[in-house]
Amino acid sequence: MSTDSSQSVNIALLQADIALGEPEVNRRHMEQLMEQAVTAAVKPDVIVLPEMWNTGYALEQIHELADVEGKETKEWVSAFARRHRVNVVAGSIAEKKADGGIYNTTYIFDRSGNTAASYSKIHLFRLMDEEKYLQAGSEPVLFELDGAMKAGASICYDIRFPELGRRLALAGADMLIVPAEWPHPRLHHWRTLLMARAIENQMYVLACNRVGTGGITEFFGHSMIIDPWGEVIAEGGDQEEIVTGTIHPELVKEVRGRIPVFEDRRPSLYL
Repeated sequence: MSTDSSQSVNIALLQADIALGEPEVNRRHMEQLMEQAVTAAVKPDVIVLPEMWNTGYALEQIHELADVEGKETKEWVSAFARRHRVNVVAGSIAEKKADGGIYNTTYIFDRSGNTAASYSKIHLFRLMDEEKYLQAGSEPVLFELDGAMKAGASICYDIRFPELGRRLALAGADMLIVPAEWPHPRLHHWRTLLMARAIENQMYVLACNRVGTGGITEFFGHSMIIDPWGEVIAEGGDQEEIVTGTIHPELVKEVRGRIPVFEDRRPSLYL
């Protein structure tokens, strides 16, 4: 992938099972899947992990399990990205910050292993008691991948809030990247919301969902790569797998040129 917008970009979504409350087990498992991804016949330019992969939703133990300042996660993912010259959107983790709060945070690493951005989940999901144990983030985040595309970060429940996706698109996002733990029985919501975010913002959506069972909650996978027309490029099943696909940065400009949604907005009427 280069700054030439005609280049294609190879994506790998690590649709993984997660061991509840077992950070070390999960780290080893993610490393194995990441190694599998970079040694495939088509090497990815971007790897995406699922939400809360270090602990799962072990919220009652989250203060003891959370990665302090993300230090451990940042060290090994940074080293991996640098060693394999690959961009890594490191899903999200339970992170204990200096203020003592626990946040649901994603880190993005470039090919040199530098932290390109971090984002803490803005919208906390009450149905899984996030608001009782976690602190909400307060800043939308936009970042670049190889200088070729701008991406916005969202985490799981965030996709139910179209205002966030639109704000990121207006700020220049060509894609939305979504780590998730989205459970049964809301598969229809998951697919529909992701396609809607792609269509209304005329951008790519890369969504990596987990599989397996966490406590009494079952997760269905169906990680997706969706293009700016809302067409599904790749979609996982309900088992652990690496979902891959190729995207083309120039398509975003083409779609936005053919249907000038942003030029036709009337924001003064929306308040």
